[in-house]
Amino acid sequence: MSERYLHIVSFDVPFPPNYGGVIDVYYKIRALHKMGIKIYLHIIEYPGREQAPELEPMCERVFYYPRKLGLKSAFCLKPYIVKSRRSEDMINNLLQDDHPILFEGLHSCYYIDDQRLKGRKLIYRESNIEHQYYINLFKAERNPGKKAYFLVESLKLLFFQKKLKNADLMLVVSEYDTNYLKSKFPHNDVRFLPSFHSNEELNIIEGTGDYALYHGNIEVPENEAAAAFLINKVFAQTNHRLIIAGMNPPKHIVELAAKHRNISVIANPDDEELFSLIRNAQVNILVTFQATGLKLKLLNTLYNGRHCLVNLSMLNGTGLNKLCYTAETPAELKKMLDELSGKPFSKTEALARIELLKANYSNSANAQRLVSAVFGE
Repeated sequence: MSERYLHIVSFDVPFPPNYGGVIDVYYKIRALHKMGIKIYLHIIEYPGREQAPELEPMCERVFYYPRKLGLKSAFCLKPYIVKSRRSEDMINNLLQDDHPILFEGLHSCYYIDDQRLKGRKLIYRESNIEHQYYINLFKAERNPGKKAYFLVESLKLLFFQKKLKNADLMLVVSEYDTNYLKSKFPHNDVRFLPSFHSNEELNIIEGTGDYALYHGNIEVPENEAAAAFLINKVFAQTNHRLIIAGMNPPKHIVELAAKHRNISVIANPDDEELFSLIRNAQVNILVTFQATGLKLKLLNTLYNGRHCLVNLSMLNGTGLNKLCYTAETPAELKKMLDELSGKPFSKTEALARIELLKANYSNSANAQRLVSAVFGE
Protein backbone atom coordinates (compact mmCIF):
# COMPACT_ATOMS: atom_id res chain seq x y z
CA MET A 1 0.00 0.00 0.00
CA SER A 2 1.36 3.42 -0.95
CA GLU A 3 1.77 6.01 1.76
CA ARG A 4 -1.23 8.25 2.37
CA TYR A 5 -0.83 11.95 3.11
CA LEU A 6 -3.36 14.40 4.50
CA HIS A 7 -3.26 18.12 5.21
CA ILE A 8 -5.28 19.16 8.28
CA VAL A 9 -6.08 22.85 8.82
CA SER A 10 -6.88 23.46 12.49
CA PHE A 11 -8.59 26.60 13.80
CA ASP A 12 -6.58 26.45 17.05
CA VAL A 13 -3.67 24.62 18.66
CA PRO A 14 -5.19 21.19 19.43
CA PHE A 15 -3.03 20.57 22.48
CA PRO A 16 -3.83 20.40 25.31
CA PRO A 17 -7.17 18.87 24.23
CA ASN A 18 -9.18 20.65 26.91
CA TYR A 19 -12.26 21.99 25.15
CA GLY A 20 -14.79 20.62 22.69
CA GLY A 21 -13.45 21.63 19.29
CA VAL A 22 -9.79 20.81 19.83
CA ILE A 23 -10.62 17.51 21.55
CA ASP A 24 -12.03 16.25 18.24
CA VAL A 25 -9.00 17.54 16.32
CA TYR A 26 -6.37 16.10 18.67
CA TYR A 27 -7.83 12.62 19.02
CA LYS A 28 -8.52 12.46 15.29
CA ILE A 29 -4.86 13.21 14.59
CA ARG A 30 -3.81 10.56 17.09
CA ALA A 31 -6.12 7.92 15.60
CA LEU A 32 -5.04 8.68 12.02
CA HIS A 33 -1.37 8.57 13.02
CA LYS A 34 -1.92 5.09 14.49
CA MET A 35 -3.29 4.03 11.10
CA GLY A 36 -0.15 5.24 9.36
CA ILE A 37 -1.58 8.40 7.78
CA LYS A 38 1.12 11.01 7.15
CA ILE A 39 -0.22 14.33 8.43
CA TYR A 40 0.77 17.88 7.59
CA LEU A 41 -0.83 19.94 10.34
CA HIS A 42 -1.54 23.63 9.73
CA ILE A 43 -2.47 25.53 12.89
CA ILE A 44 -3.87 29.04 13.12
CA GLU A 45 -2.66 30.19 16.51
CA TYR A 46 -5.17 31.51 19.01
CA PRO A 47 -4.04 33.99 21.69
CA GLY A 48 -3.43 32.25 25.00
CA ARG A 49 -2.54 28.83 23.61
CA GLU A 50 1.12 27.95 23.19
CA GLN A 51 2.77 26.05 20.35
CA ALA A 52 2.75 22.35 21.24
CA PRO A 53 5.80 20.14 20.58
CA GLU A 54 3.62 17.21 21.73
CA LEU A 55 1.98 17.26 18.28
CA GLU A 56 5.18 16.79 16.30
CA PRO A 57 5.65 13.00 16.79
CA MET A 58 2.21 12.40 15.23
CA CYS A 59 2.80 14.60 12.18
CA GLU A 60 5.19 14.82 9.26
CA ARG A 61 5.36 18.53 9.89
CA VAL A 62 3.50 21.13 11.97
CA PHE A 63 3.06 24.66 10.64
CA TYR A 64 1.93 27.62 12.76
CA TYR A 65 0.35 30.81 11.45
CA PRO A 66 -0.59 33.87 13.52
CA ARG A 67 -4.27 34.74 13.63
CA LYS A 68 -4.98 38.15 12.09
CA LEU A 69 -7.00 39.85 14.81
CA GLY A 70 -8.27 43.42 14.68
CA LEU A 71 -10.52 45.74 12.70
CA LYS A 72 -9.28 44.70 9.26
CA SER A 73 -10.67 41.20 9.85
CA ALA A 74 -13.87 42.52 11.43
CA PHE A 75 -15.10 45.03 8.85
CA CYS A 76 -15.79 42.81 5.86
CA LEU A 77 -18.48 40.47 4.56
CA LYS A 78 -16.64 37.33 5.62
CA PRO A 79 -17.19 36.15 9.22
CA TYR A 80 -14.57 37.39 11.65
CA ILE A 81 -13.80 33.84 12.82
CA VAL A 82 -12.99 32.95 9.18
CA LYS A 83 -11.32 36.13 7.88
CA SER A 84 -8.96 36.31 10.87
CA ARG A 85 -7.64 32.85 9.97
CA ARG A 86 -6.38 33.69 6.47
CA SER A 87 -2.68 33.24 5.73
CA GLU A 88 -0.81 33.46 2.43
CA ASP A 89 1.96 31.38 3.97
CA MET A 90 -0.57 28.64 4.66
CA ILE A 91 -2.06 28.57 1.16
CA ASN A 92 1.46 28.53 -0.29
CA ASN A 93 2.34 25.53 1.90
CA LEU A 94 -0.87 23.75 0.87
CA LEU A 95 0.07 24.25 -2.78
CA GLN A 96 3.37 22.36 -2.43
CA ASP A 97 1.68 19.03 -3.29
CA ASP A 98 -1.69 17.62 -4.34
CA HIS A 99 -2.68 15.76 -1.13
CA PRO A 100 -6.24 15.99 0.27
CA ILE A 101 -7.00 18.88 2.64
CA LEU A 102 -9.25 18.56 5.69
CA PHE A 103 -10.59 21.87 7.02
CA GLU A 104 -11.49 21.70 10.72
CA GLY A 105 -14.67 23.69 11.31
CA LEU A 106 -16.07 26.55 9.29
CA HIS A 107 -13.49 28.77 11.04
CA SER A 108 -10.67 27.29 8.95
CA CYS A 109 -12.45 27.38 5.57
CA TYR A 110 -11.19 30.72 4.24
CA TYR A 111 -9.53 28.96 1.27
CA ILE A 112 -12.18 26.32 0.57
CA ASP A 113 -13.29 28.17 -2.59
CA ASP A 114 -9.82 29.32 -3.63
CA GLN A 115 -9.25 28.62 -7.34
CA ARG A 116 -5.66 27.66 -6.62
CA LEU A 117 -7.00 24.52 -4.89
CA LYS A 118 -9.16 23.48 -7.83
CA GLY A 119 -8.73 19.76 -8.48
CA ARG A 120 -7.70 18.97 -4.89
CA LYS A 121 -9.86 16.79 -2.66
CA LEU A 122 -11.30 19.16 -0.05
CA ILE A 123 -12.93 17.83 3.12
CA TYR A 124 -15.02 19.90 5.52
CA ARG A 125 -15.07 18.64 9.11
CA GLU A 126 -18.21 20.11 10.67
CA SER A 127 -18.36 20.82 14.39
CA ASN A 128 -21.50 23.01 14.53
CA ILE A 129 -24.03 24.68 12.31
CA GLU A 130 -22.18 27.87 13.07
CA HIS A 131 -24.80 30.50 12.24
CA GLN A 132 -27.31 28.67 14.46
CA TYR A 133 -24.70 28.44 17.20
CA TYR A 134 -24.00 32.17 17.01
CA ILE A 135 -27.67 33.16 17.02
CA ASN A 136 -28.03 31.15 20.22
CA LEU A 137 -25.00 32.93 21.67
CA PHE A 138 -26.77 36.17 20.75
CA LYS A 139 -29.87 35.07 22.66
CA ALA A 140 -27.87 33.96 25.72
CA GLU A 141 -25.49 36.95 25.92
CA ARG A 142 -26.33 39.85 28.27
CA ASN A 143 -23.64 42.34 27.19
CA PRO A 144 -25.09 44.64 24.44
CA GLY A 145 -21.81 44.91 22.53
CA LYS A 146 -21.28 41.16 22.46
CA LYS A 147 -24.93 40.61 21.50
CA ALA A 148 -24.47 42.83 18.46
CA TYR A 149 -21.28 40.99 17.47
CA PHE A 150 -22.93 37.56 17.75
CA LEU A 151 -25.92 38.68 15.67
CA VAL A 152 -23.80 40.17 12.86
CA GLU A 153 -21.44 37.18 12.88
CA SER A 154 -24.40 34.80 12.64
CA LEU A 155 -25.63 36.54 9.48
CA LYS A 156 -22.13 36.49 7.96
CA LEU A 157 -21.77 32.79 8.77
CA LEU A 158 -25.10 31.98 7.14
CA PHE A 159 -23.95 33.73 3.96
CA PHE A 160 -20.46 32.15 4.05
CA GLN A 161 -21.91 28.65 4.55
CA LYS A 162 -22.78 28.61 0.83
CA LYS A 163 -19.08 28.20 0.03
CA LEU A 164 -19.22 24.66 1.43
CA LYS A 165 -20.53 23.59 -1.98
CA ASN A 166 -16.82 23.44 -2.89
CA ALA A 167 -16.21 20.60 -0.42
CA ASP A 168 -15.89 17.17 -2.02
CA LEU A 169 -16.74 15.56 1.30
CA MET A 170 -18.40 16.73 4.52
CA LEU A 171 -17.85 14.77 7.75
CA VAL A 172 -20.48 15.80 10.28
CA VAL A 173 -20.56 15.27 14.05
CA SER A 174 -24.29 14.60 14.58
CA GLU A 175 -27.17 13.07 12.66
CA TYR A 176 -29.18 16.29 13.06
CA ASP A 177 -26.43 18.37 11.48
CA THR A 178 -25.92 15.71 8.78
CA ASN A 179 -29.56 15.95 7.74
CA TYR A 180 -29.37 19.75 7.75
CA LEU A 181 -26.30 19.84 5.48
CA LYS A 182 -27.74 17.19 3.17
CA SER A 183 -30.81 19.39 2.71
CA LYS A 184 -28.65 22.44 1.93
CA PHE A 185 -26.13 20.60 -0.27
CA PRO A 186 -28.02 17.71 -1.93
CA HIS A 187 -25.29 17.18 -4.54
CA ASN A 188 -22.41 16.92 -2.05
CA ASP A 189 -21.12 13.83 -0.24
CA VAL A 190 -22.27 14.42 3.36
CA ARG A 191 -21.57 11.72 5.98
CA PHE A 192 -22.18 11.31 9.70
CA LEU A 193 -18.88 10.86 11.57
CA PRO A 194 -19.06 11.44 15.35
CA SER A 195 -16.46 13.41 17.26
CA PHE A 196 -13.19 11.80 18.29
CA HIS A 197 -12.62 11.85 22.02
CA SER A 198 -10.35 10.78 24.88
CA ASN A 199 -12.21 7.66 26.00
CA GLU A 200 -11.27 4.11 25.10
CA GLU A 201 -13.44 2.13 27.52
CA LEU A 202 -16.00 2.56 30.30
CA ASN A 203 -14.51 3.65 33.60
CA ILE A 204 -17.45 3.88 35.99
CA ILE A 205 -17.26 3.56 39.79
CA GLU A 206 -19.71 1.19 41.45
CA GLY A 207 -21.91 2.42 44.29
CA THR A 208 -23.60 5.77 44.72
CA GLY A 209 -22.65 9.42 45.13
CA ASP A 210 -24.18 12.31 47.05
CA TYR A 211 -24.19 15.14 44.50
CA ALA A 212 -25.20 16.10 40.98
CA LEU A 213 -22.58 17.62 38.68
CA TYR A 214 -22.88 20.13 35.86
CA HIS A 215 -19.61 20.75 34.02
CA GLY A 216 -18.45 22.76 31.03
CA ASN A 217 -16.72 25.95 29.96
CA ILE A 218 -18.94 28.24 32.03
CA GLU A 219 -17.74 31.48 30.42
CA VAL A 220 -19.40 30.45 27.14
CA PRO A 221 -22.85 32.12 27.12
CA GLU A 222 -24.62 28.85 26.27
CA ASN A 223 -23.14 27.14 29.34
CA GLU A 224 -23.59 30.18 31.57
CA ALA A 225 -27.29 30.18 30.68
CA ALA A 226 -27.54 26.45 31.46
CA ALA A 227 -25.81 26.88 34.83
CA ALA A 228 -28.10 29.79 35.76
CA PHE A 229 -31.14 27.73 34.74
CA LEU A 230 -30.09 24.81 36.94
CA ILE A 231 -29.43 27.08 39.91
CA ASN A 232 -32.56 29.24 39.69
CA LYS A 233 -35.14 26.85 38.30
CA VAL A 234 -34.09 23.43 39.60
CA PHE A 235 -31.72 23.17 42.56
CA ALA A 236 -32.81 26.33 44.42
CA GLN A 237 -36.08 24.51 45.16
CA THR A 238 -34.56 21.16 46.21
CA ASN A 239 -32.26 19.73 48.85
CA HIS A 240 -30.19 17.93 46.22
CA ARG A 241 -26.55 19.00 46.17
CA LEU A 242 -25.22 20.53 42.94
CA ILE A 243 -21.59 21.12 41.97
CA ILE A 244 -20.91 23.36 38.98
CA ALA A 245 -17.38 22.78 37.68
CA GLY A 246 -15.64 24.34 34.72
CA MET A 247 -13.46 26.94 33.12
CA ASN A 248 -13.74 30.60 34.13
CA PRO A 249 -17.19 30.73 35.76
CA PRO A 250 -18.52 34.31 35.57
CA LYS A 251 -18.97 36.28 38.78
CA HIS A 252 -22.70 36.24 38.09
CA ILE A 253 -22.81 32.42 38.40
CA VAL A 254 -20.60 32.33 41.51
CA GLU A 255 -22.88 34.87 43.21
CA LEU A 256 -26.04 32.97 42.25
CA ALA A 257 -24.62 29.73 43.66
CA ALA A 258 -23.50 31.42 46.90
CA LYS A 259 -27.14 32.13 47.79
CA HIS A 260 -27.82 28.41 48.25
CA ARG A 261 -26.21 26.06 50.76
CA ASN A 262 -26.65 23.05 48.47
CA ILE A 263 -24.90 24.61 45.45
CA SER A 264 -21.16 25.15 45.00
CA VAL A 265 -18.85 26.20 42.16
CA ILE A 266 -15.42 24.72 41.43
CA ALA A 267 -13.50 27.04 39.12
CA ASN A 268 -10.93 25.76 36.62
CA PRO A 269 -10.49 22.19 37.88
CA ASP A 270 -7.57 20.36 36.32
CA ASP A 271 -8.24 17.23 34.26
CA GLU A 272 -7.71 14.86 37.18
CA GLU A 273 -10.08 16.76 39.48
CA LEU A 274 -12.80 17.04 36.83
CA PHE A 275 -12.46 13.35 35.98
CA SER A 276 -12.91 12.52 39.68
CA LEU A 277 -15.96 14.79 39.95
CA ILE A 278 -17.61 13.11 36.95
CA ARG A 279 -16.93 9.61 38.24
CA ASN A 280 -18.05 10.24 41.81
CA ALA A 281 -21.25 12.13 41.04
CA GLN A 282 -24.51 10.30 41.57
CA VAL A 283 -26.02 12.18 38.63
CA ASN A 284 -24.28 14.07 35.84
CA ILE A 285 -26.82 16.65 34.72
CA LEU A 286 -26.33 18.26 31.30
CA VAL A 287 -28.71 20.73 29.73
CA THR A 288 -28.29 22.94 26.68
CA PHE A 289 -30.41 25.37 24.73
CA GLN A 290 -28.23 24.86 21.61
CA ALA A 291 -29.16 21.76 19.63
CA THR A 292 -26.44 21.68 16.94
CA GLY A 293 -23.11 19.89 17.13
CA LEU A 294 -22.14 17.07 19.46
CA LYS A 295 -21.51 17.90 23.09
CA LEU A 296 -18.30 16.05 23.93
CA LYS A 297 -18.98 16.44 27.64
CA LEU A 298 -21.92 14.07 27.05
CA LEU A 299 -19.55 11.40 25.76
CA ASN A 300 -17.15 11.94 28.66
CA THR A 301 -20.03 11.53 31.07
CA LEU A 302 -21.31 8.33 29.46
CA TYR A 303 -17.86 6.74 29.50
CA ASN A 304 -16.98 7.77 33.05
CA GLY A 305 -20.05 8.76 35.07
CA ARG A 306 -23.04 7.05 36.63
CA HIS A 307 -26.53 8.29 35.79
CA CYS A 308 -26.76 10.88 33.02
CA LEU A 309 -29.73 13.27 33.13
CA VAL A 310 -30.16 15.53 30.10
CA ASN A 311 -32.65 17.53 28.10
CA LEU A 312 -33.47 16.52 24.54
CA SER A 313 -31.41 19.30 22.94
CA MET A 314 -28.30 17.73 24.49
CA LEU A 315 -29.08 14.47 22.66
CA ASN A 316 -30.17 15.96 19.34
CA GLY A 317 -28.88 13.76 16.53
CA THR A 318 -26.46 11.75 18.69
CA GLY A 319 -28.30 8.42 18.82
CA LEU A 320 -27.51 8.24 22.54
CA ASN A 321 -31.07 8.60 23.85
CA LYS A 322 -31.22 5.04 25.21
CA LEU A 323 -28.27 5.72 27.52
CA CYS A 324 -29.66 8.80 29.27
CA TYR A 325 -32.56 9.88 31.43
CA THR A 326 -34.38 12.83 29.87
CA ALA A 327 -36.38 15.71 31.29
CA GLU A 328 -37.34 19.11 29.90
CA THR A 329 -39.03 21.26 32.53
CA PRO A 330 -37.72 22.18 35.99
CA ALA A 331 -40.45 20.02 37.53
CA GLU A 332 -39.44 17.02 35.41
CA LEU A 333 -35.76 17.50 36.24
CA LYS A 334 -36.51 17.66 39.97
CA LYS A 335 -38.64 14.52 39.74
CA MET A 336 -35.84 12.62 37.97
CA LEU A 337 -33.31 13.79 40.56
CA ASP A 338 -35.56 12.37 43.27
CA GLU A 339 -35.80 9.04 41.43
CA LEU A 340 -32.07 8.74 40.76
CA SER A 341 -30.93 9.76 44.24
CA GLY A 342 -29.45 6.69 45.91
CA LYS A 343 -30.08 4.44 42.89
CA PRO A 344 -26.99 2.32 42.07
CA PHE A 345 -25.77 2.25 38.47
CA SER A 346 -26.56 -1.27 37.20
CA LYS A 347 -24.49 -3.72 35.15
CA THR A 348 -27.33 -3.80 32.61
CA GLU A 349 -26.94 -0.06 32.07
CA ALA A 350 -23.17 -0.46 31.74
CA LEU A 351 -23.53 -3.19 29.09
CA ALA A 352 -25.95 -1.04 27.09
CA ARG A 353 -23.42 1.79 27.10
CA ILE A 354 -20.59 -0.49 26.01
CA GLU A 355 -22.61 -1.88 23.09
CA LEU A 356 -23.82 1.46 21.71
CA LEU A 357 -20.65 3.48 22.30
CA LYS A 358 -18.44 0.81 20.74
CA ALA A 359 -20.66 0.66 17.66
CA ASN A 360 -20.82 4.39 16.94
CA TYR A 361 -18.18 6.23 18.96
CA SER A 362 -15.01 4.13 18.73
CA ASN A 363 -12.05 6.30 17.68
CA SER A 364 -10.37 3.48 15.77
CA ALA A 365 -13.55 2.53 13.89
CA ASN A 366 -14.29 6.16 13.04
CA ALA A 367 -10.71 6.71 11.89
CA GLN A 368 -11.14 3.79 9.50
CA ARG A 369 -14.39 5.33 8.22
CA LEU A 370 -12.60 8.64 7.69
CA VAL A 371 -9.72 7.01 5.81
CA SER A 372 -12.15 5.07 3.61
CA ALA A 373 -14.09 8.24 2.81
CA VAL A 374 -11.00 10.30 2.00
CA PHE A 375 -8.79 7.74 0.27
CA GLY A 376 -11.44 5.36 -1.08
CA GLU A 377 -10.23 2.33 0.87
